[in-house]
Amino acid sequence: MSIAATGVDRIAAAFSSHGKRAALMPYLMGGYPDLDSSTRSGLAAAAAGADLIELGIPFSDPLADGPVIHAAGTEALAAGATPHGVLRVCERLAAELPVVLMVYVNLIMAAGAEAFALRAAAAGAAGLIVPDLPHDEAGEVRGACDAEGLALVPLVAPTTTPERVAEIGADARGFVYTVSLRGTTGERDDLPPGLAETVAGVRAASDVPVAVGFGISTSAHVRAIAEVADGVIVGSRVVRAAGEGGPEAVGALIGELAEALR
Repeated sequence: MSIAATGVDRIAAAFSSHGKRAALMPYLMGGYPDLDSSTRSGLAAAAAGADLIELGIPFSDPLADGPVIHAAGTEALAAGATPHGVLRVCERLAAELPVVLMVYVNLIMAAGAEAFALRAAAAGAAGLIVPDLPHDEAGEVRGACDAEGLALVPLVAPTTTPERVAEIGADARGFVYTVSLRGTTGERDDLPPGLAETVAGVRAASDVPVAVGFGISTSAHVRAIAEVADGVIVGSRVVRAAGEGGPEAVGALIGELAEALR
């Protein structure tokens, strides 16, 4: 696909034209187990039916990451992964589908918000997810993203108050990442109760699509999420596949999940 359109436009197109019950967004850790393998895993996911990719930039203190993704980030850093290297992965994947970078705010601030947004846009990124950036402090990063056509995707948790959801929804770009449960990422046996109500509240507060992540790992999970949300984000299960079986295992898993959404 062409990447001439803005990142915001590419995300909107991915959510509106995927041909499934919900858009499928796997998460991959950039540089895990190495940069080339993470690139090939992303390409395998795109070929198997992913609509967008969430691409993590490894960080030494990843507060939102559960054990699988935390370990992957640690291994990627040990193997020499850097933000620059992950942006090269992004550049290759962005030629196939929209890439949303998951990045901790320290990495953005180290470069400067404007410089980081410029580098991300130049690498073809469609947006940023910054899990440790509070909404009240996001203005500078949001402005830098807006200037480059990137979507600063906000997160909403089950504990977020309705008033806060309304504020976040009004400023949302691209989509709203709705966290399904309390705590960090990781595979779970069951989806949490009350998820439909959480999603409904987010949907009422924003004009952009709603995607659900955290704890989603099976075909049954993605089918259930598709009943209430516009997108499904699968992280730890995909990262585990990348570690255990490489790009082939990632492609097989994404193919299975995509089929469950058709």
